[in-house]
This record gives sequence, C-alpha cells and structure tokens, in this order.
Amino acid sequence: MKVNIGQVLDAYANAGKPAGPGMEARDKAAQPGAFAGMVKDAVGAAAELGYKAEAQSIKAVAGQANLAEVVTAVANAQVALDTVVAVRDRVIQAYQDIIRMPI
Repeated sequence: MKVNIGQVLDAYANAGKPAGPGMEARDKAAQPGAFAGMVKDAVGAAAELGYKAEAQSIKAVAGQANLAEVVTAVANAQVALDTVVAVRDRVIQAYQDIIRMPI
C-alpha cells in the first residue's frame, strides 16, 4: 500500500477544520467565555423586546398604534423574558447540583 505524504499532511491539516455547515458556530461556542456572551446577548435581546413593547404601549395610549401590534410586541417581550428566566433557573440549579457533589 502506497501512502502519499502530501495527502496525509492535507488530511491532518483538515482534521481540525469544521466538518460541515453550522459547525463554525459550534466551534465558536466551545471557546472560553462563549456561554457568558450568549447569556449577555439573550438578556440584551430580551431587554430590547421589552423596550419595543413599552414603546408600542405608549403609542397605543396616544392613539397612534394598532392594538394587534401592541399585543404582539408585549407577547414577544413576555416570551423572551420567560426564556431568560428559565435559563437563569437552570443555571442556578446546575450550580446547586455541583455544590452538592461529594468531593
């Protein structure tokens, strides 16, 4: 069996690269601090939805917004807040589970 050293080196170089579409995001998520960044982005997005819902509510009080737009904005803000709270609760539960582990 003949082995081409160039092919071996190419295969070795490609071994560390992402295997397909979407793998870059997975590799980026594995970097240190990626979870904290993701949580920060999620909280920022939830806050932004809250601000938009509040702005729509103010427009509705002034008679400048459609009621359906206000309800949609408030519902989106509620879903985002519920998601952030659920993630927070899971992180706290995981921390408590780790603290209870015997050494």
